[in-house]
Amino acid sequence: MKSRGAKFWQGGSIPLIAPEILGNIIAEVADVGVVISDAGIILSVLVNPMHDEFSRLEDWEGKDFRDAMTDDCVSKFDSRLNSFLSNRMGVRPIEINHTHQINRLQYPVRYSFHRIGPTGAILLLGRDLRPIAELQQQLVKAQIAIERDHEAQREFDARFRVLMEATNDQIVFVSVHTGRITDANGPAALLLGRPRQAIIGAPMAGEFEGNRSKGLVEALTELANQVHQKPLKVQLRNVGQAVEIFPRIFRAAGERLLLCRISAPRDGKLTDAKSHFMTNMFENGPDGIVFASQDGMILSANAAFLDLIDGTPELVVKGRSIVEYLQRGSVDLNVMTDNAARAGRMRLYPTKTIGEYGTPRAVEISVTALSAGSTQMFAFVFRDASRIEAARPTDSTLSSENVRSILGMVGTTSLKDIVARSSDVVEKMCIEAAVDLTRNNRVAAAEMLGLSRQSLYVKLRKYDLVSKDGGADD
Repeated sequence: MKSRGAKFWQGGSIPLIAPEILGNIIAEVADVGVVISDAGIILSVLVNPMHDEFSRLEDWEGKDFRDAMTDDCVSKFDSRLNSFLSNRMGVRPIEINHTHQINRLQYPVRYSFHRIGPTGAILLLGRDLRPIAELQQQLVKAQIAIERDHEAQREFDARFRVLMEATNDQIVFVSVHTGRITDANGPAALLLGRPRQAIIGAPMAGEFEGNRSKGLVEALTELANQVHQKPLKVQLRNVGQAVEIFPRIFRAAGERLLLCRISAPRDGKLTDAKSHFMTNMFENGPDGIVFASQDGMILSANAAFLDLIDGTPELVVKGRSIVEYLQRGSVDLNVMTDNAARAGRMRLYPTKTIGEYGTPRAVEISVTALSAGSTQMFAFVFRDASRIEAARPTDSTLSSENVRSILGMVGTTSLKDIVARSSDVVEKMCIEAAVDLTRNNRVAAAEMLGLSRQSLYVKLRKYDLVSKDGGADD
């Protein structure tokens, strides 16, 4: 209270308040007021008339205040009461759960401590916490309901994703308001010739020739509202292939969306026997086949490739980089894609694949560069070479010759010189293998060996391998 207010009360401007009036004031200010002695005996109970449920608490008078509370609150009350009696400043209010002996109901009440006169009586002004407790219960129930809704949403989303990837139809979802693609499945991404991540959020009209975003979406919306629906014939921009779009409009969360099923025309021109045979070879062939984008992101993979990497589901492989499944990672990918982009194809590149459980397997990879409109793609054919690798005779001519020359030095040369000579032999053999493996590509050979390009040139001259590698610079 400010000093001005203190002077007003101390100056006698306010007459003494009658006990019954003071009791009414206290009852109106608090939900319940309890006067106790310093030993905790209840001297009086003042109940707010607006709270009928507290009227039964008036029979507490003359009893120990501790008998009206739950067992877990007794020690807490004693500690707070002792702090108040020891004239400690800033004693915090205490929350007590009262219990009724008849109906066993609990009343959570928050009490503040106040001195009233020199007799040692203590006034406890209580605020009913049941509304707050009920509100907290409602919040907890709302939180549980929200979590259940989130779990249900995640379950439906998982089902939706599995269904989208399991179907062979090319499905694209488009927002009518923005004209942009909100979702697409793997077959649609393969048909459009771009990774799924690049398609989502892109304008729908940007995937087709000669269409503006607003015009295409309006045409699809008008077509979806027709009773006898006919497909919209368009041409893909990246692939250059004519397709048909079957739109269907619906609402979700107050937004209008178009479900567009994209397929080849039904006149048989694009679904001939050759396409049928190629599809069967991709699905049932013994060699692993992977279609990947220019940066190595997997667009599609057949069952044979999944067997090479220990049977990982196709849904997990899509969208990941093919580098994750090559033993030398980006070195292998750069060598294959650079040669395939330059010559159109690369045959029988030997390396090893790494499965999901880290098991290496020797393979021979053939790569073909594909043109999908303005986008370049690569088709990788993996052939299991583990049996061929085990049965293939090792080229021991060079190694035997060098071993004999090294062993011939024993007795005439110190061990230090012998070790130095053997290190040079091993280094020369590794450089020759890297140059042969990369098809005389010095940049790729240096990367494979972990050397700089200049260091590789120095070592090529040192071992007189410059003429052997053909002077290739790419």
